Amino acid sequence: MDLKFTQRLAELDWLRVILILAVFLHHVSMPFNGGNWHIMNRESSKVLGDIMVYFEQFRLPVLFLISGVGSAILLSKISIAKFAKERTLRLLIPLLVGMVFVTPPQSYIENIGEYESYWQAFPVLALKFSTMHLWFIEYLIVFALLAIPVSKLLSSYVGVKIISIFEQLSMRSYGLFLMVFLLIALRVSLKLLYPEDDKKIENLSSSMFYFFFFIAGVIFIHSQSIWLKILEHKATNFKLLLISSVLFYSYYYSPDLSEYLSLEIRWSIWWIVCCLVAWSATLTIIGYAQYYFRKTPKWLKTSNELIYPFYIFHQTVIVVVGCFIINWQASIELKLSLLLVSSFLITSAICWLIIYPFNLFRVLFGLKTRKMNRQNAPSVNNKKVKNDAA
Repeated sequence: MDLKFTQRLAELDWLRVILILAVFLHHVSMPFNGGNWHIMNRESSKVLGDIMVYFEQFRLPVLFLISGVGSAILLSKISIAKFAKERTLRLLIPLLVGMVFVTPPQSYIENIGEYESYWQAFPVLALKFSTMHLWFIEYLIVFALLAIPVSKLLSSYVGVKIISIFEQLSMRSYGLFLMVFLLIALRVSLKLLYPEDDKKIENLSSSMFYFFFFIAGVIFIHSQSIWLKILEHKATNFKLLLISSVLFYSYYYSPDLSEYLSLEIRWSIWWIVCCLVAWSATLTIIGYAQYYFRKTPKWLKTSNELIYPFYIFHQTVIVVVGCFIINWQASIELKLSLLLVSSFLITSAICWLIIYPFNLFRVLFGLKTRKMNRQNAPSVNNKKVKNDAA
């Protein structure tokens, strides 16, 4: 393994926070995009929906790629046993707690007419163990376990050869972009076999799509050369993103083609243009993040820690607060703004005032426990000694 980075990868710290906030903005906008979500406003904005459909192509894929990077780095520093324990504490426990206590309010509000009260509904909803938006954590648990044999393979003789192939590919300005053809083949073939849009782990058209990005992160970080070539070729990848975006919206706004193309072919074209945007955007974002985000300020370290429980709670807060706001007589812009500000403040308050200070809640929601400030301990003891001597 060629993990020779001597400094913390600041770009990963920045991207985690930015992308989770992007997920937050996406969910805040969901009641107003004309789709079918837990709560929906009477009026909707087509423009908002047209913008959201573009950004959802790469927001989570980039998150999975940096998760793959993080898993590979962690596996290079600690034993497999410690890695499995760490992932269990930080992923499995929050998932279980989230399914029992965090997601039930969403189900209750979505089916509020079926129950007399939330407390009457809670036992039933809690025992359903619904992941809701926490499917992301479920995926990470499975992917983290799979990262163990993958990292072992990449450290072997065969793995060195595999890394060498990707290093040679990365030498060309457009080389890593060619991986999109593998992504397209994977996406289209599995979508034809598993056409469902749900995020269940057994839905291979979903899980394998995101696993592609996760494994790409594991592979890329195994070679400093590959990682730095993504930085070097950022402008080329940005041009490819622009071309992919034009193709994406050209097909998105194309007239009805049902008279000329079968449903399977039309869907296949859609998945192709989505993959083009997803992969070109991922390479572009990683490249420019390396260029612009070179330091991790102190506030970002704290934000990086709290962004995990923020993700766990944000959608439930949005749904609970939003179910009141969408019934007000106000414009979409005003409702969206109020929901954005109120849900952000409430979710942040939960993380800062309830999760951050207390070790019990920190463990339950995936944070490391806080240790006593050792610098203060000796001063107290010294003071006690002086008092005893007096």
